[in-house]
Amino acid sequence: MTWGRVFGVAGCGLALIGALYGFQKPFRQYTSFERYDNIPMPPDWQEKTEWVFARLMYPEHPDALLARRVRWGSLFDWRVGGTSWTQDYPRADRHFAQALRRLTRISARSVEQPVDPDDTGDFFNWPWMNAGEMGDWKLTDAQATTVREYLLRGGFLMLDDFWGPEEYGRFDETMKAIFPDRPVVEIDSKDPIFHSVYNLDDRFQILGDWCVHFSVQCQQRAVGTTAHWLGVYDDKNRLMVMISFNSDIGDAWEWADGPQYPEKMAGEAIRIGVNYVVYAMTH
Repeated sequence: MTWGRVFGVAGCGLALIGALYGFQKPFRQYTSFERYDNIPMPPDWQEKTEWVFARLMYPEHPDALLARRVRWGSLFDWRVGGTSWTQDYPRADRHFAQALRRLTRISARSVEQPVDPDDTGDFFNWPWMNAGEMGDWKLTDAQATTVREYLLRGGFLMLDDFWGPEEYGRFDETMKAIFPDRPVVEIDSKDPIFHSVYNLDDRFQILGDWCVHFSVQCQQRAVGTTAHWLGVYDDKNRLMVMISFNSDIGDAWEWADGPQYPEKMAGEAIRIGVNYVVYAMTH
């Protein structure tokens, strides 16, 4: 497929999606888990565009809530921010949207859109979603049903940043609630998602900023793990869910402008994200 055709197809599909804007909820910024709330709003944040970085909001797993109590000294309502779904947010979202603008011809909004799975009147308006800290999510049965319907209708969900068997076990509880009859499988390097724009045959583990200097947290959470590229297909062999296990792509986006973060990992994470967006908009 030629570059012109790739972005022509993406543009046509996204133009149709643009008709949904009249029904989408207005932008709102929530408190970040990392407690930085000094991120300036881009001057064009109200621009109407073809693509928006939608971030899945979710309630936390009880085990994750226990960890938050230790860290912050109290429990927070996930619906108002400050919990695991806001990890890397909004820096990662905005940095990646900026990269997508520079590297493709996709019209991308400069700010993200947090999306609540309980708000079914709005949830289906956002065809591409991202979520991180997947060892922490715990969707209700109703939320799992909504996410399943969203994906089967053609939505795409990128899941990221969970490590080791304990976090995988918590991730899998909700994944099985969403798709009890569809397995999570390893994605072959020949799959089109790894070649929609960049050829990503030689992928490698993406470490978070918390790990690049081998901190105590890195020793406890990441050392000795192997990156896995997992996913869930629909009946037409379309990837509905793309999962990076034992990698932290969101952190690479978040700190892509940081001199302390390795450019090699930031560049790879951005290329992966670009491929996922173009794949999702053309399949």
